[in-house]
Amino acid sequence: MTQAEPISAEKLNILARLFYQLRRSAKALRMFAVIAGPGIIVMVADNDAGGITTYTVTGAKYGNHLLWFLILLGPVAYFVQEMTVRLGAVTKRGHAEAIFCAFGSFWGWFSLLDLVLTDWLTMITEFIGMTAAMSIFGIPAWLTVIGCWLVMGAMIVTGRYWTWEKIALVFCVGNLIYIPAAFMVHPSLHDIVRNSLIPHFPPGGFTNDLFFVLMANIGTTIAPWMLFFQQSSVVDKGLQEKDISFEQWDTAIGSFLTVIVAIFLIIVCAKLLPGKPVESAAQAAIQIMPLNKYVGMIIAIGLFDAGLLGAICISLASSWAFGEVFGWAHSLNRKIQEAPWFYAYYFFDLVLAGTIVLIPKAPLVLITLFVQVIATTLLPAALVFLILLLNDQQTMGKYVNTTWQNIVNISIVVVIIVVSTMYGVSTLFPNLLQ
Repeated sequence: MTQAEPISAEKLNILARLFYQLRRSAKALRMFAVIAGPGIIVMVADNDAGGITTYTVTGAKYGNHLLWFLILLGPVAYFVQEMTVRLGAVTKRGHAEAIFCAFGSFWGWFSLLDLVLTDWLTMITEFIGMTAAMSIFGIPAWLTVIGCWLVMGAMIVTGRYWTWEKIALVFCVGNLIYIPAAFMVHPSLHDIVRNSLIPHFPPGGFTNDLFFVLMANIGTTIAPWMLFFQQSSVVDKGLQEKDISFEQWDTAIGSFLTVIVAIFLIIVCAKLLPGKPVESAAQAAIQIMPLNKYVGMIIAIGLFDAGLLGAICISLASSWAFGEVFGWAHSLNRKIQEAPWFYAYYFFDLVLAGTIVLIPKAPLVLITLFVQVIATTLLPAALVFLILLLNDQQTMGKYVNTTWQNIVNISIVVVIIVVSTMYGVSTLFPNLLQ
């Protein structure tokens, strides 16, 4: 037998460096697992009930022709939300409190009322989606509303942010149900790639209807409540400046997931409902069931999950903001008796939005689509405050916006202001874009 050759010092050094890198990577992954949450939750929750309806209408009406537009919105959402990460970690203040401290009570109240209006309307759409989804399975609206109240109430009374976050992440996984649904309908890969990479308008050109759909897609991808939610979530979780890079990755992953889910749902509706008159995701699920029972059920289940996740986050965004403005205790790490007004507003928001949905003959579908457009119209004001805060050198220090970040974010604000103005003009002069 030949004696084994001894391992050289050079090989030992390579193995040592490899072992060190593996340990370092494992530690980084553990740190990311601890810190991740706010970014993924806010981005996936962005695909709420109103968003799911918007995507189903988009796919049925315009096929895959607007996939390229959805892909562009992913980086836009990331750049906007990433600013809230830095602002929350550095200032240890929620967005509402930061505006009050920096710009005074007038603009503070303006931003808060802006948030309350959009949040309340959006909360209604979440309950619309949840009740419509469950009605497909024969569950009455009143029972769905009460069940959702109980689930959402139980999530926040534990007195621990971490418990709430882990449950919310479970619902985020449920939002990904549309991905396998797209594979089940066997779409054309060539068609998807072409419409994803080449910007163009659908057949018929640029019309008022197309403009409305584009506005709705912007409104469901970037919304005012998202700014308030993620910044307050970063503060409530206790993230520090050293955690910013991990939370940026958390937000980037979330923005990727929200675009992927939107694209896959559009693909499903483009394949199964081309040119069909669709007004809501629930209606799309009903129309798809005779064609593919399981895909129809997936859309209904996903719609309920999206509504529940959206309602969970939006109600908290408002409660955090009110607590910050009025000086109430406003943390999920406090028991109800320690933060009574914070929890009181949370439950008030839930009960009010759920009750509206139960009103007979309320124009629920119209509310769902118009909420996204309203959110787009009110978004520029919230973004302007955010950009100004991120350019305060005294407050932000080394985390102040760079020149490149300002160029990108100011461009986003300008584009949104322009399209909002164009939409207002097109509403007054409906034949302008014909």
